[in-house]
Amino acid sequence: MKKPHILVVDDEPDLVELVEHHLKREHYRVTTSADGESAVQIAREELPDLVLLDLMLPGMDGLEVCRQLKGDGRTSHVPIIMLTAKAEEADAVIGLAQGADDYIRKPFGVRELVARVSARIRAAEAVRRQEEKQVLKHGDLVIDSIKHEVHLAGQQVKLTMTEFKLLRHLVTHAGRAFSRNQLLDAAIAPDTVVIDRNVDVHIATLRKKLGEYGANIETIRGLGYKYRELPIAAE
Repeated sequence: MKKPHILVVDDEPDLVELVEHHLKREHYRVTTSADGESAVQIAREELPDLVLLDLMLPGMDGLEVCRQLKGDGRTSHVPIIMLTAKAEEADAVIGLAQGADDYIRKPFGVRELVARVSARIRAAEAVRRQEEKQVLKHGDLVIDSIKHEVHLAGQQVKLTMTEFKLLRHLVTHAGRAFSRNQLLDAAIAPDTVVIDRNVDVHIATLRKKLGEYGANIETIRGLGYKYRELPIAAE
């Protein structure tokens, strides 16, 4: 099992050594940085599981590091715990407003620090698992319900919301046949005035947008449609 990776950002060598020692004892992998600029670079390159971030740093301060990491799609998901002296508590609150997840006041107890780190990593892992359930992969097709995006063999396919819902419903239940009315209920709001042939139009457009891969949506004569349980690969 991969060890969680912690990036510790602080310019006090004794504190960094202490934190690093205790985190490693808890089987974390630790990388350290003494300034904001290198911290941002390391975080973007290595994508740690959590950042312990001191507010007062030489050059770029902790607030700016937090702002940059939370504003970058590559690192916005990484939890940040800010380390702050009592006099800097107001700045820590600003950090929370910019997306930091927690702060710990110096001087802190090592047990408290390790417990807070562990809790944040568990919470982030729970979120990641929940998000994974919302990303459906079937053959060369990836349907991301969080971003409302569809990718086929690595290329994004632009779909309307109704097309997206139709495709997601069919792929979620691959191998099962649905009537046109069942597909309408799954893809279109119940208060919308529709006729069952609307589905035929949407399916035709879906097949066209998916190219040869659209053949995975099969017509069931006299009923409706289904998505192949074992999809044909994209060309």
